[in-house]
Amino acid sequence: MSLTNRQEEAIFRTLDTFQIELPSWAFANTGTRFGKFLDPSAASNIEEKLADAAQVNRFTGCCPSVAVHVLWDFPDGVASAAPAAQKARDLGVRIGSVSPNVFQDQDYKYGSLANPQAAIRTRSLDHILDSIEMARAAGSRDITPWFTDGSNYPGTANMRQHKRWFEEGLRAAHATLAPDQRLLIEYKPFEPTFYHTDIADWGMALQLAKSAGPQAKVLVDTGHHYQTQNIEQIVAWLLDDGMLGGFHLNDRRFADDDLTLGSIDPYQIFRIFHEICLYQFETGSPADIAFMVDQSHNLKPKAEEMIQTVMRAQMLFAKAAIVDHATLAAEQSKCNLIDAEECLQSAFQSDVRPVIEEWRRSKGLAANPLAAFRESGYLKRVIEERAGRAQAVSSYA
Repeated sequence: MSLTNRQEEAIFRTLDTFQIELPSWAFANTGTRFGKFLDPSAASNIEEKLADAAQVNRFTGCCPSVAVHVLWDFPDGVASAAPAAQKARDLGVRIGSVSPNVFQDQDYKYGSLANPQAAIRTRSLDHILDSIEMARAAGSRDITPWFTDGSNYPGTANMRQHKRWFEEGLRAAHATLAPDQRLLIEYKPFEPTFYHTDIADWGMALQLAKSAGPQAKVLVDTGHHYQTQNIEQIVAWLLDDGMLGGFHLNDRRFADDDLTLGSIDPYQIFRIFHEICLYQFETGSPADIAFMVDQSHNLKPKAEEMIQTVMRAQMLFAKAAIVDHATLAAEQSKCNLIDAEECLQSAFQSDVRPVIEEWRRSKGLAANPLAAFRESGYLKRVIEERAGRAQAVSSYA
């Protein structure tokens, strides 16, 4: 079925504003708890990560920012932030969200903001405050902490006390935000704490965000849910409350597998994007959401996999943009279940690729970014440049 002029215009409008933030760590060697396989093209420092990300932006035209992890990307603390921001600008991108790292050091074996030892709670808060300062120095809006606090065995932690420690710590962090900054609170149901995780679901993250202050929102990682979780309902509720700050986009087969977006269940990603498009249709205003990628490319070539992710995200968002919301609402109001579902399915099954290719050409981009990247010779060049050097330490050691 061919698309109407109105649908094609909707796709163009959507792609004009749809921007995706790339994660610096996805360009480095990553692995699992069992080890890692090395990639000869892997970046080993922030300069190489930014260079790779800039290539993805060059060929896709929609990835102007790069998320960083303080411990992995700003080794000299605040002093690292401004030079990295300048390097990013030189490459045509910018530093995006800044993630503190309060889970990797040995001090955090029993938690960070909810650690039973006051000194370690203070250390973790100080690190978050430093990360906020680094974000300001880099011109970054969003600070995106992820916490592993919790416990592995019943009776080993006071869960209510942990909650209160988190409330206290997040309020203190929020108090230091600049007026244009946001604190995005991420949740995860398990791993590495398997009995209880302090911020285990969207409800806990929502309550902590509201407790922290008005510049705190919830960050939804699409992999951080149980298998049967209705993620689009979570998105709908957070949108309705004005509390959806952003996404970490990926896919999963079992749990938090950090697979390529849409590689397992593209219909679920489409349904999530549909809720955003529906919200914008009903309210008449854009949703202020940060679309960030968080994937661990252990086997695929890193820059190519990132381009694949971006292309798939554009395709699924374009499909969501052509849902006939007026017709859908009418069928819903009459309880016409089949017709309502068919309205949604019709958009999902539509081939939007020719229109996306036309949009790319209108922006001076190649119709197929992945093919253009391969033809550019960049991957061959960086493999030669980076060959023989000590491989980067894995971000996910």
